[in-house]
Amino acid sequence: MNNTEAKPFKFKQFEINQDKCTMKIGTDGVLLGAWVNVTGAKKILDVGTGSGVIGIMLGQRNTDAMIHGVEIDGDSYEQTKENMGACPWADRLEAFNMPIQDFAKVSREKYDLIVSNPPFFSGGTFSTNENRSMVRHTVKLPHGDLLAAVRSLLSEEGRFAVILPLIEGLRFQEISESYHLYCQRITEVQPKADKPVERLLMEFGREQQEVVKDKLVIQHDGRNEWTDSYIELTKDFYLKM
Repeated sequence: MNNTEAKPFKFKQFEINQDKCTMKIGTDGVLLGAWVNVTGAKKILDVGTGSGVIGIMLGQRNTDAMIHGVEIDGDSYEQTKENMGACPWADRLEAFNMPIQDFAKVSREKYDLIVSNPPFFSGGTFSTNENRSMVRHTVKLPHGDLLAAVRSLLSEEGRFAVILPLIEGLRFQEISESYHLYCQRITEVQPKADKPVERLLMEFGREQQEVVKDKLVIQHDGRNEWTDSYIELTKDFYLKM
């Protein structure tokens, strides 16, 4: 689900350079940035911000929020700063170059919304590109570490949102409860109506409650024949929506 080319990616209100960062613009990040509930959030944190695209999207959607991005990789951090600095709401964006585990120990902020498009392979074969492999494998950011950091940084009424592949997402839901974070909203993402669910968009909070669940189908049978639901979700961002 990732565009492997490093050319700048143009959105309607901003542009993302991606020649330095490990992970390029992909469907997952855009889905999360467009889907997450930003209502009432004054302070937002993007964990593993990469190119900065999710944080910048959230800055477009919520014009009152201050947004921080945390990125462990030095080159990706420099790219984040470049992209954040060039966008129209740069004054509300700031990036930090450190592991989220360390950030959680030193930050005094409490965030109303935390988002992450986290690494998800807990095993298997590593890619030949070491940086990309580290991003996509839970080596430097085990999901338990992510949840512990979120638990520490999230405000009492705050929300935490992630996107993960189906199996990893189901496992993530299970372990989240041991950190007293409970899934409250799920959107199951299908590439096409006749294809199985591939991704889970999930929102967590500190209170246990009945889960609100729905589905999102991305496209019809033809190439770039987007569904009305996908167009409605992403139309404020993609140029051709």
